[in-house]
Amino acid sequence: MIDDRPHAVAWWLWALGLAVVAVKLSNPVPMVALGTVMFCVGYLRQSPAAWGRSLMLFVKIGAVVILVRLIFQMLFGERIPGHTLFAIPSVALPSWAAGVSIGGPVTAESLITAGIVGLKLALILLAFGAANAIASPRELLRSLPGVFNEIAVAISVGLCFLPELINAVQRVRSARKLRGRPTKGIAGFRGIVVPVLEEALEHSMELALSMGARGFGRTSSTPSRRRSALCGVSAILGVAALILGTYGLLSAGSSIPSPGVLCGVGAVFLSLGVVASGRRSVRTRYRPIPFGWRSMVCVVSGWLGLVGISILQSSSPDATSYAPYPLVWPTVSVAALACVALGLVALAVSPRPALRPSGRSKHMAEATSR
Repeated sequence: MIDDRPHAVAWWLWALGLAVVAVKLSNPVPMVALGTVMFCVGYLRQSPAAWGRSLMLFVKIGAVVILVRLIFQMLFGERIPGHTLFAIPSVALPSWAAGVSIGGPVTAESLITAGIVGLKLALILLAFGAANAIASPRELLRSLPGVFNEIAVAISVGLCFLPELINAVQRVRSARKLRGRPTKGIAGFRGIVVPVLEEALEHSMELALSMGARGFGRTSSTPSRRRSALCGVSAILGVAALILGTYGLLSAGSSIPSPGVLCGVGAVFLSLGVVASGRRSVRTRYRPIPFGWRSMVCVVSGWLGLVGISILQSSSPDATSYAPYPLVWPTVSVAALACVALGLVALAVSPRPALRPSGRSKHMAEATSR
């Protein structure tokens, strides 16, 4: 059976492109549309596995981020003049704390500005939350270069720990209910936490031992010092070039020349360093997952919107940016909404995930087959 799903790396690259789009936007209309695109793709393509149920958790975390940002603006934010909504009792501060305020008048302009900043952070979380709900973490770890073998082993053990922890909580709670012991409150927590942690850690250690016995994280016995040094220098230069180029792209008043070219050069140097360093690994791949045309379309759909938003920033700044001075409704740009909607192309190239049969339907199917 041919696997026609996009690669796990493709989904994370798609999420990274949408997260960069969220960073460049400050108009709440395309930002809300971008969040809708992320949620729709994540909800319609989320995996039926246990790790695929994390989308709503990221949505709740994003809502908490927006709420906390608004609360901090009301209590400790800068007192921006404008249309005053209400006032909070203020506290007088000494002269050395100039620029810091506690309480005072809260204006609509300050809340809108804080809400846009919080929404931007929430969109970044939602982008990677959608990728986490769609792409298999094990498939992603299998695709890492050989230089990240040790990191992949540690992350695999961590990913195994959380599901085992959840299953252990359910088993211990059921057992305590059958024995008539409390499962809520301080007494229930005290009787559950110790056996749960012990069982989850035991399973994770067994996984680590089995992975070590199978050669995970094993490296070549004769590494070349010269090659290792060159790979390290190449990777460091690549990371430095990527940081400078990314800063030049995201900062409007930056004086860095040709930031796009600098990002490309940094990506090449970093890739060369990582690939060359990975050759010291003796790990083999069992049934490697191909990175086909569906994966390429998925990646392009996430980054093509960034190209359109970048063009709109120079040709029509009001389509992507918004400032509540004066306090008017934000501009609704069809072009900006179309650029954001390009992320939905990933739905067309990814099949709907197969649903796992429940225990009752599985037993009925087995009884029917008999």
